[in-house]
Formats: sequence, structure tokens, C-alpha cells
Amino acid sequence: MANPASKQILVTGAFDDIRSRHLRFLEEAAQFGEVTVLLWPDETIQTLSGAPPKFPLAERLYFLNAVRFVRQVIPAGGSMNPDAPVLPENFRPDLWMDLENPANQTRQLFCRKHGWEYHVLHGEALRGFPEFVPTPTPNSGRKKVIVTGCYDWFHSGHVRFCEEVSTHGDLYVIVGHDANIRLLKGEGHPLIPQDERRYVVGSIKYVTQALISSGDGWLDADPEIKKIKPDIYAVNEDGDKGGKRDYCEKLGIEYLVLKRAPAPGLQKRSSTDLRGF
Repeated sequence: MANPASKQILVTGAFDDIRSRHLRFLEEAAQFGEVTVLLWPDETIQTLSGAPPKFPLAERLYFLNAVRFVRQVIPAGGSMNPDAPVLPENFRPDLWMDLENPANQTRQLFCRKHGWEYHVLHGEALRGFPEFVPTPTPNSGRKKVIVTGCYDWFHSGHVRFCEEVSTHGDLYVIVGHDANIRLLKGEGHPLIPQDERRYVVGSIKYVTQALISSGDGWLDADPEIKKIKPDIYAVNEDGDKGGKRDYCEKLGIEYLVLKRAPAPGLQKRSSTDLRGF
């Protein structure tokens, strides 16, 4: 339930190919109140950039709705004016949160006209990758579930996997450390450093906590698993290898293999395809 005393924060943008900088912006915006994202339609992105978005509206909407810093996402209709957004009648922001850009002065005047505050977040406010540490909930009755992986280019398929796994219990994601990813996948991997990958995964509301592995090989998460003591180890079909099944049998952990499938209505995504190698 929303806190009636909390400020209503408006954020607008394309949020195409969501990366850590977008998530840091949303996290900092959430420090001011409850964040509502007015999401630009495909037509607006096409008009402004001269090219269609990399990810269509439905996929961008699905991803943003999974971000723990966002209260709600409103898809803007038609070809909107990014500097003069039209909002639903039932939503009136207290503050428009923005990043520094050439349109700031126009947007500031627009806010003044409507009686909203206007605040610009500068780059220095978005540095670093804070770690989300959950508040312990003793005796919750929920099982603990762990998943492991690289998560080098986080996409809607990863979000869907986290969503599905979280239905089985509190989800702990153990992200492979940089040296081990290079060991398993070769030079050039990972594309994104471990702290940043851990941050991105931990920004998803289905994830109880994201950590970085400290072991090596296919079972590099062994030290973290022994500390967390999960009930279930979940993998998708591609991840059913490296001795994980035998490892779980030895430790008495339930081993769960899920089919790799996108969220309904979305296309299948692959980090390899997105990276290009």
C-alpha cells in the first residue's frame, strides 16, 4: 500500500536496452518518493532517434515493472512530446525527476506551469553499485532457492527466469566472479564487471539478494551455497551441466530444471545474441 505522505515522483524516458545507469537513476529517484515511469512509445523513440527501439514497448514495459525501485509504469499513448507529457487524470506528480540534458529548461518551465517540483540528478549521484541487503524475515515458512550464472547482458529472459524461480521460494542469485567467467567462457568475457552484474540482478524485485561467487569452475558458488543453505537449486535447460545435479544430490538439495521460455507475448532473448559474441 502506498504511503499517502510519500511524494509522487515522475520519471519519463525510453528505457530501451535497460542497463545499470537506468537502474541507478531509478534507485536515486526512489529516494525522493514513489516512482512512476511514463514510458515513451515506440513511435516517439523512432521520431527522436531516427531508428526503432532495440526492444519493443511490451518488452520494455515488462522489464520496468520488475524493477524494485518502480511503483508503476504508464505507457504513454501515441507520439508524445517528451518535454510536455500528458498524464492520466488519476496521476498527479509532486516532482519530475530528470537527468541533465538540453531540454531541462523547457521541462522546468513545464513543471512550474503545472505546480510540480523539478529536480535534475547529475552523474556523480549515480556512481557506484550499492548492494541491496534484505531485512531478515525469520520463520517466513518460504524455502530458499538459489540460481547461479553470468548474467552478463541482463534481459527480459533473465527477468522471466527470476520471476518463475521466485514462485518456489526466496530467490538468491549468485553471479559468477570475473576471473571464473573468463575461465569458463574465454577472453573477452565478461563484458560487464562483477559488481555491476550483481547490482543489475539485485535490482529486480523477484530477487531476495544477489551475491558474487567466491569459488571456481562450474560450482564456483559452492562457498555461498554452503552459507545460504538453500532448499532448491534452480537452473534452466542450458544450465543443466557442470556436475550441478550430482552436487545437489550429495548435499540433499532439490534440483529444479526449468524450461527456457520468454514471458508471454515476448520474444526469446539470448545474452550471446545481444553481445554479438
